[in-house]
Amino acid sequence: MIASLVADGSSGLPRIPIGDWINSIFTWLTDNLSGLFNVISDIVGGLVNGLINVLEAPNPIVLAVIFALIGLAVRGWQFAVGALIGLLLVISMEQWEFAMQTLALVVVATVVAIVIAIPLGILAARSNRASSTLKPLMDLMQTMPAFVWLVPVVTLFGIGVVPGVVATIIFALPPGVRFTELGIRGVDAEIVEASHAFGATPRQTLFGVQLPLAMPTIMAGVNQVIMLALSMAVIAGLVGAEGLGGQVTSAISTLDLGLGFEAGLSVVILAIFLDRVTSSVGQGHSGGLFRLGALRRKGAGAVDEELLDTDEEGAASPPPTDLPTSVRA
Repeated sequence: MIASLVADGSSGLPRIPIGDWINSIFTWLTDNLSGLFNVISDIVGGLVNGLINVLEAPNPIVLAVIFALIGLAVRGWQFAVGALIGLLLVISMEQWEFAMQTLALVVVATVVAIVIAIPLGILAARSNRASSTLKPLMDLMQTMPAFVWLVPVVTLFGIGVVPGVVATIIFALPPGVRFTELGIRGVDAEIVEASHAFGATPRQTLFGVQLPLAMPTIMAGVNQVIMLALSMAVIAGLVGAEGLGGQVTSAISTLDLGLGFEAGLSVVILAIFLDRVTSSVGQGHSGGLFRLGALRRKGAGAVDEELLDTDEEGAASPPPTDLPTSVRA
């Protein structure tokens, strides 16, 4: 019997038709909830197109300078100069319009992913049962090949930018949940107990103690969400999403090495800029503009403290009483 099974190439186990079940589920969704998916498509498409219009409205050089000033504010003049040179290179390669389309897709997908991820991370941090339930789901979303997510979203939303955004949200969501849970669980238990001892409610402890202390870890998760969203946004060009992903897809279909390299280099420049800015914000680093203001405030505070110490010393040092009356007078 075993020999016959081996000869037939069969394992002897009954086939579990998971694929058929998935097809049935999506057939039911498209037949019964098509109106809902059309509304979602209109909302997401409107957000992306509106943001694209905003980013493409100013002169590219002006917007590049604005981005460089943001880099100066959060990182310093060296990063600002490097960012400006990189962005001007994107403009000179005539990839700016496509880069802004990709940036709009990434921003919308990242905002939606963070809005979903942080509450789920808080829930997982406060409930072991929720954490145990979410963990395998996050594993599935994060380890499933990125191309696989394009199949169901195209089935539900068709071809275009919307399936690209939805697939990007699914692919980029897990790090936000994991880092939020990790940050909150990493807060010192004694600090939380002290907050409760002073009469703080669980909500006050969460928003006043745990979230502020966990913010560096949460921002690290936001940084990872942005990076994954950017990588998925390029892959989304395969389903009709505009931007640098579309340029890469076009380069592959036409074997245009130069176009592919220009689009890829633009992705790298955009990724480095977003990574450095978000990581600096998450770590609490400040660049030239913020640092100058902090130094000014620190200097003013030091002067006030010195004056206060002088006043206190003067008030606390009465004239000696053992001097002659004529001297004291």
